[in-house]
Amino acid sequence: MRRRSVTGAAIGGTLAAVGAASALAFAWGSLVERKLYTLRQVSAPVLPAGATPIRVLHVSDLHLAPWQRDKQEWVRSLAAFAPDLIVDTGDNLGHADAYDALAYTFEPFRGIPGVFVNGSNDYFGPTPKNPLRYFMGPSKAHPKPATLDIERLRGIFDDLGWLDVNNTATQLLVRGTRLELFGVDDPHRRFDRLDLVTAAIDELRAEDVTDASWPEDEPLDGAPSAAIGVTHAPYQRVLNSFVTNGANMIFAGHTHGGQVCVPGFGALVTNCDIPRSQVKGLSVWPHALRAAYLNVSAGLGTSIYAPVRFSCRPEASLVTLVPRDA
Repeated sequence: MRRRSVTGAAIGGTLAAVGAASALAFAWGSLVERKLYTLRQVSAPVLPAGATPIRVLHVSDLHLAPWQRDKQEWVRSLAAFAPDLIVDTGDNLGHADAYDALAYTFEPFRGIPGVFVNGSNDYFGPTPKNPLRYFMGPSKAHPKPATLDIERLRGIFDDLGWLDVNNTATQLLVRGTRLELFGVDDPHRRFDRLDLVTAAIDELRAEDVTDASWPEDEPLDGAPSAAIGVTHAPYQRVLNSFVTNGANMIFAGHTHGGQVCVPGFGALVTNCDIPRSQVKGLSVWPHALRAAYLNVSAGLGTSIYAPVRFSCRPEASLVTLVPRDA
């Protein structure tokens, strides 16, 4: 009887310790870490020899709610880094009344060239979900989600001068380098149309346009100096297509870096089919004897119904594109 009592007390003490540790971890993740906004700075050698480096601010997954003033002010402060190009990979909205807050957040970047694609939370409002279901594969669509005003969102970006690259392609001259940019609408909801992207790229490269604002040694027809693919969710079908179409650099979000990670192990889930080892940060994506640099942002927000991060700080990225011979 005495041995059983000692054993029972030990088990009870262990369970109590685990419960206390879990409570502390949840408190840290929900009250502290999810507000520890971080700017991750990396470089990628994708520009032609001799090109001037280009600073790209990659913003993703704000999931913005109107009361999140700390997040708004932190993003506004990033204008001090003087980025040359903004890449927004979607899921900007986290609440049906966040449009004015989003416009305020991005106002300091007015006049800086930018491109954007949509995520599912730009179309549909957040809904409560059982987090354990993420272990069963990518999350499923809610049967009756609240529909958001996607045209109002596009109007905010259009007012900033940013270009919509959902299922299309465009080009920009940034610091003397011609950048070809193409993207897809949200692959998580299967809104991506890779056939349209390929057609738009072919049409863009076939154009023979004369524009006095472009340098004589940077013709508008033919191959670009660098090609950039943009997607919200880094599904393998999209990444492979981007590489096939000549992307040197790819930007993506969606994964939240796993959102809740285990120290020393990393992300438990990715919410798509990308390997866990590439759930966030800069890596290389190879396909069919070619490869592109891939930057997956861990994002700046969470759903208002799951406001917690653990061992995975919210982030934006400042990716400096440098010459390939750097």
